[in-house]
Amino acid sequence: MDLEARSLQPNVKAVLLAKLREYKSDLNKLKSEHKRLASANSNQAARDDLLESGMADAMSVSANQRGRLMMSTERLNESSDRIKESRRTMLETEELGVSILQDLHQQRQSLLHANDTLHGVDDNISKSKKILTNMSRRMSRNKWIISSIIVVLVVAIALILYFKLSK
Repeated sequence: MDLEARSLQPNVKAVLLAKLREYKSDLNKLKSEHKRLASANSNQAARDDLLESGMADAMSVSANQRGRLMMSTERLNESSDRIKESRRTMLETEELGVSILQDLHQQRQSLLHANDTLHGVDDNISKSKKILTNMSRRMSRNKWIISSIIVVLVVAIALILYFKLSK
């Protein structure tokens, strides 16, 4: 269920992961309560056996055993708590890693989109440069043509004036 919840969309995933953690913590609480009740019953039976023997030495041995058993149980409970805390930290770290991977994916998509846009702009600049170069060539050619026409007209006017004034 955990893996399925992690593979869903982020908005649904957060809700499902929260519910899953809640269910896991409830399950762990029920397991620990079951263990506590089962150990209480077994402790009671062991205690009854030791007390029924009626020996004074058995009582002192029973007290020693009970003390050791209580210390062992306490250490076991502490270890269980540390394991639960480690597991919780691991899950939080995993969620953080998934979130970071999603952010990186979105950033990659943004960079790819920016790269595509940049290539489009570069193509447009190249086309604009070609158009401006062609316009510059046409303008130069038109200047030469107009200059040539002006020179021809000036020469024609000079010839007409020469022939008119020479008669």
